[in-house]
Formats: sequence, C-alpha cells, structure tokens
Amino acid sequence: MVKGPGLYTDIGKKARDLLYRDYQGDHKFTITTYSPTGVAITSSGTKKGDLFLADVNTQLKRNNVTTDIKVDTSSNLSTTIVVDEPAPGLKAIFSFKVPDQRSGKLELQYLHDYAGIATSIGLTANPIVNFSGVVGTNVAAIGTDVSFDTKTGNFTKVNAGINFSNADLIAALTLNDKGDSLNASYYHIVKPLTNTAVGAEVKHSFSTNENTITVGTQHALDPLTTVKARIDNLGKANALIQHEWRPKSLFTISGEVDTKSIDKSAKFGLALALKP
Repeated sequence: MVKGPGLYTDIGKKARDLLYRDYQGDHKFTITTYSPTGVAITSSGTKKGDLFLADVNTQLKRNNVTTDIKVDTSSNLSTTIVVDEPAPGLKAIFSFKVPDQRSGKLELQYLHDYAGIATSIGLTANPIVNFSGVVGTNVAAIGTDVSFDTKTGNFTKVNAGINFSNADLIAALTLNDKGDSLNASYYHIVKPLTNTAVGAEVKHSFSTNENTITVGTQHALDPLTTVKARIDNLGKANALIQHEWRPKSLFTISGEVDTKSIDKSAKFGLALALKP
C-alpha cells in the first residue's frame, strides 16, 4: 500500500477509475514518438460525431523539471511546467494557456506521511484560490477541498471527504456542492491474480432528492487483456475490452446500450494508443 494519505483527489479514486476510466464513446487515436534527445511528441485525434478534434503535445524532461506544450485545432497553446521535489515532498506546477490571459495558475503540492496538501492560485488581479488538504494515514484519512473567488468574495466550492482502505478494500464518503450532494463509493479486489475487482458508487442530491447508483466490475482474461462492465439505475449499461498488443500500446473497444430503450441504437467507441 502507498505510504501516507495522498491528496484529496485520491479519495474515492480507485472506484472512479474502475467505473469510468477507459470507457470511450468516441473514436480516438493517439501516437507517441521519442526523439534521440528524449523529447516525447504525442499526436492525438478524436472524432465526436461529425466533429474532429486534434492536438500535438511535446514533453521535455530535464533533471526534475518536466515541460509540456500542447497545440490543438482551436489554436490554443497550453503550457505546463512541473518541478518535482524542489524540496522533500514538494511539487510545483505552473500552467497557462494562450490566448486566454486569465488561465495562468500556480499550484503547490506537498505529500507527507500523515498529510497531503494542494493549493493553487490564479495569476490574475482577482484570482480564484483553491486549497485542499488531507490528514491521516494510508488506512484512514479525512480531508476538505475549497475554492474562494477573491473578486466576488464567495466560496465557489466546498467539499469534504473521508477514506478508509486496507489491502483489498477501499471505501470513501464525500460531501460535495456545498453540502448539496452526498457520494459514497466502494472498491474491492476479489482476485488479485486476475485483477478481478468490483465497485459501486451511490450519489444522492438533497435538492432534487434523486439517487444515482452505479455498479461495475473488471477482470483480466490474460496478462494483456482486460474486460470491464458497468450499469446504473437509469438503465445505461457499458462494457469494454482492452488489449495491450505491445508494451504500452493499447486497443480499446467500448459500447453502451440503454436497457430501458432497446429500440435505440447502441453506442460504440474505439481508442488506439501507440507507444514505442
């Protein structure tokens, strides 16, 4: 198990990854190449209906500094600079997007054996300040995540969460949307040898008194092939199969059907990621 409680974003992450990660409703292609100097260039294209989106990302690593520069089809230039371990347990992240002059942001993350802290501030005259903190251990942790808009003087986000975990089970409970929604999640490793796991998530909205329940599972057919499935109480059923046909290169096929409207056409998605 990982030492320390991690960051606030790690609360419930295992269940979220099981239930939502890698499900693809579009057609996506990604290829990564490396130059002799170690520069990684990743080109990706996504077809969403009749719309085609593409971007090119260049990543350069030097010592403890990683720089990512991405250009997309909307003529946006995004830059992220990560400085890892400028001090023990600390990570600094600077990001901005051109031509959005209000996109600049500075973030600091600090990991300790009994705490995890992340704070960020927008690089504008009236920035939004975000703070999240977790205290505890890798077995039990409690944390909060808040954002404050210095222009309006209001809190734009107030969340809190608690996480319990052991070798094969993780449970999390979060209160989100300024106390309007409650989210409970569960992740359980059934058989480690085949990466078989089950998970569930229950969301309750106090304002609408509505519940959303999602359950899912995953299983490795062999060391290179994984299948996943999920269904929710709204009748949406999803499944995928992912095959690693060469190291770090993945081919994923996913589909979705509405079990309450069988007459509707099923949705299919494809994703191909190529790495040398």
